[in-house]
Amino acid sequence: MSLPANALHRLAEIVGPANLQHSTEERLAYSYDATAMLAHQPEAIVFVESAQQISDVLKLANADGFKVVPRGSGTNLSGGTIPGENCVVLVTVKMDKILEIDPRNLTALVEPGVLTARIDEAAAAHGLFYPPDPGSIKFSTIGGNVAENSGGLRGLKYGVTRDYVLGLEVVLPTGELLRCGTKCVKDVAGYSIKDLFIGSEGTLGVVTQILLKLLPRPAARKTMLATFAAMTDAAETVSAIIAAKIIPCTLEFLDRTTIRCVEEYAHVGLPIDAEAILLMETDGHPAVVEEQSARMIELARIHRARDVRVAKDAAEAEKLMSARRGAVAALARVAPTTILEDATVPRSELATMIAFVQQTAAKYQVRVGTFGHFGDGNLHPMFLCDERNKDEIERVHAAFREIFEKAIALGGTITGEHGVGLAKKEFLPQFAGKTSLDVMRALKRTLDPKSVLNPGKIFD
Repeated sequence: MSLPANALHRLAEIVGPANLQHSTEERLAYSYDATAMLAHQPEAIVFVESAQQISDVLKLANADGFKVVPRGSGTNLSGGTIPGENCVVLVTVKMDKILEIDPRNLTALVEPGVLTARIDEAAAAHGLFYPPDPGSIKFSTIGGNVAENSGGLRGLKYGVTRDYVLGLEVVLPTGELLRCGTKCVKDVAGYSIKDLFIGSEGTLGVVTQILLKLLPRPAARKTMLATFAAMTDAAETVSAIIAAKIIPCTLEFLDRTTIRCVEEYAHVGLPIDAEAILLMETDGHPAVVEEQSARMIELARIHRARDVRVAKDAAEAEKLMSARRGAVAALARVAPTTILEDATVPRSELATMIAFVQQTAAKYQVRVGTFGHFGDGNLHPMFLCDERNKDEIERVHAAFREIFEKAIALGGTITGEHGVGLAKKEFLPQFAGKTSLDVMRALKRTLDPKSVLNPGKIFD
């Protein structure tokens, strides 16, 4: 243990002995998140229940010189919640209250440990809707969604987490409490400080309350699955749908490898001989839904869809969408190690990018399943490998390096959803450039002069 001798005693005083863990087994359990092949044991784990406790922990860290990594459910896919040296993991899952649903202002006030799915469920009781739906919606926390600016299947039409955050309560790395934002639809008083913290990956503050915008719940929804013999035909269908001025709530794709793995895992009736499937969903007024779904089916058939299946009810729609939501779990059964990444390119370049991923996998003799959000250009190549095979892992990393370089060359980005964390920070300078990195570092130094909070993430 490298914490100062009295630090564990002080931490126990702050959060209570029952909320402090530091046995070997407990430290091991919090040494990793959902990112493959990254792990480091913390010195201790503290479960916090209030903003005051978080403030006291951070003040102690500044005084005693240890580091703090905030964590929710640990679903991070870029190493964002991996502890470093001399580090305490600060877990917010006990701060799990939905404090208010306000139907008059279409808002929700929640604590960071609330599971994302619970927010939409609570909103639904009032005829309202919380649109962001990351793949981990049933077990990721809203605090983590804010820290990573999480997207999801409905991002094409409804946007990402940032688009629904009206205000935040944040404990700064120095222990000071900051409140920013209001229920007002319009608020341009000063800098938009809340936007500094959304997507900052827990490096600038610990979120303790989130004020979220809600929407009226869509009156109708229709889900369709189109099957294609070529990925280019699926891509052309998406382009045609957008060109027809239709913005579906969901346009998701799975490639051949992913289709086979999902069908073997979930048995949802996917065509295992297809080169690609396109999951399409439109929502809104019933008449608009009928009109748009009919046009989408027509466009899919014009662009050589072999078949278009329409869900007959909500249960079948959920079954079809589970094919996409279950992609990670299905692929993870195939190999001892699965490395899931995300790269985003302009929609017009997505077919090119998917072909490049497949070519690169063949070049390095590694296996990949690719799926993602066709509508917003975000694809998730998932390499199936074995971390015990060092040569294979080197080839996987070489493949990813080329994939990120290609994404940047096509006008895209190295991450559309998962964040930079530890896993991608070597690629950030090439994407962001020196001036942007200098600004990020200056913000970090200003808010966290002793580099107490989640150091080493995004950049060194």
